[in-house]
Amino acid sequence: MENADEMNHWQETAVNGKHYEWQLSNGHLWLPIDNDHVIETHYCQPGAKGITINFKHMKVVIDFDKLLTQNVDLKVQRLSFLPQGQTEDVGWYFRDDQLWSEFGSQISNMQSSSISSGDVERQFTLNPRGSFNFTVGSSSYSLDFSTMTQTNCVTGLRRNLRRRPKFTFNAESRSSTSASSSQLTDGGYRWEFMGEEGIWTEYNAHVCSFDSTALERQYQLNPQGQLPFKIRRFSYTLNFSSMSQVNDTIGTRRAVRRTADSGSQQDSSLGTSPRWQFQDIGGIWKEYSNSKSSISSQDIERQYQQTPSGSMKFTANRFSYELNFSAMTQKNMSTTTTRSVRRLTQ
Repeated sequence: MENADEMNHWQETAVNGKHYEWQLSNGHLWLPIDNDHVIETHYCQPGAKGITINFKHMKVVIDFDKLLTQNVDLKVQRLSFLPQGQTEDVGWYFRDDQLWSEFGSQISNMQSSSISSGDVERQFTLNPRGSFNFTVGSSSYSLDFSTMTQTNCVTGLRRNLRRRPKFTFNAESRSSTSASSSQLTDGGYRWEFMGEEGIWTEYNAHVCSFDSTALERQYQLNPQGQLPFKIRRFSYTLNFSSMSQVNDTIGTRRAVRRTADSGSQQDSSLGTSPRWQFQDIGGIWKEYSNSKSSISSQDIERQYQQTPSGSMKFTANRFSYELNFSAMTQKNMSTTTTRSVRRLTQ
């Protein structure tokens, strides 16, 4: 039987509208992680492989796919507690050629799917280690929950699967005096596009159909997706994965960036966000936060957390660059000039 303190803690959490809790254990006691809404927000993004946090004066790397830490002495778990009769809203995603796409989603590159996330979740609930078949157009597929893979029954092509909860925003957590998810969704970030003469211009709801707050909400829901909008008589598409804005009629592409507002506070539980710098001419180290770059240190750190041995592309001053995390270098795609990159932590 659970002790009274634990039961009271769960009841208090549920009353506050929070239906999850992240915990770490050293083998003796499970301890709640402060401000775990930050972990939850990342975990709900299908493209996020993991996250690094500070816990009890040490860095802990959490692998979202395996729900393990890199420290063999530490265990991690995510508890879910909902009122009786309620189920958690869960999304099922497959890895497309480049992106994670949800089953039944309109942004999927596949044809109209015969199943949705809800359909997959029902099959998973019946047999979490089993498998089942479905069709997309004239093609047949098999989902294997034990390996978390999707296989084309004709070609044999196999794709990875991920099951992640949908992130929910509740009004009480936004009004709380403690750190809350609103820091990540309402006013915590500025969204800007590269305007004329290299000037960053913030999205304004009076000009287009979205402002920074609205864009941040859309980004949290699907950080790898696309968002159509209008400015006057022109239609545009904002691509979150490439951080670019395209005029659908004439094809003009502009860089987009997402930066933390100077007034927003960093989560004390996660420590100060690492700073990313490149070595400029004369050996001078410069941070990725100047007015001419399409990305900031926060943008790079987010991508680095997802794929620490991968790479990312961005634009600055009309040039395209590739940042290689494993080599810690930045390459100009036009001139092939390569510069050193470093990641500074406090």
